[in-house]
Amino acid sequence: MERAYPTIEILDIPVAALSTQDALAQIQRIYEHEGGGLVAYANAHTLNLAVTDPAYAGILRRAAIVLNDGSGIGLAARIKGRSFPANLNGSDLNPRILGLAAARGWPVYFLGARPGVAQQAAAAMTALHPALRVAGHRDGYWLPEDTSRVTETIRASGAGLLMVALGNPLQEKWLDQHLAATGARVGVGVGAFFDFAAGAVVRAPKWMNRWGIEWVFRLMQEPRRLWRRYVVGNPLFLARVLRARLRGSPPEA
Repeated sequence: MERAYPTIEILDIPVAALSTQDALAQIQRIYEHEGGGLVAYANAHTLNLAVTDPAYAGILRRAAIVLNDGSGIGLAARIKGRSFPANLNGSDLNPRILGLAAARGWPVYFLGARPGVAQQAAAAMTALHPALRVAGHRDGYWLPEDTSRVTETIRASGAGLLMVALGNPLQEKWLDQHLAATGARVGVGVGAFFDFAAGAVVRAPKWMNRWGIEWVFRLMQEPRRLWRRYVVGNPLFLARVLRARLRGSPPEA
């Protein structure tokens, strides 16, 4: 698949190598000129899942764009002799995407998270970007037989940008299967972003983000839920990257 932007392949997934402004420009191009598609974030956890789930890996390869999220992906690129221009973590980039939506007049639907959180996130983002057009919102809890009703509601709302917070890999799988039915042009898998935006979960201090250790703060907040993802998953991801590097190609030019 030929792409209109540079990428770095991490564990067989092409991850965009872009500055923040260039990433926003590509999302605008995808929305307005390329027929839309999936915007996904890749971090160590995401790519660990993709290694063991070929269907998920295929979705990421088909995505309109995959953005680098976190220090683990940055380290993986350096192991390959490359570097990403910026850390495009969703907690910082998603408000910028919504700012772009406000400026371009794209209606946005917030889908996912616990009851009430999507609504609170939409309100917080509207306070940040008063011109933002919120087409609708709903939580992430519905029965499989209600999926068509959910997609019909989103279509009826006129949403062009659909932000989905169902966690990896469910949110990307859901968008891959149902984005067309919603009528939205671009779907973004946003993970815990609604929780952060709504204030339901506190973000790490900015210095931890700058040093690439925001994951430590999240682990301290939710150790029982996240210990396997970070304590086991981060070393496993780096071992996989090193093994692929030793087994495979020379550093990329």
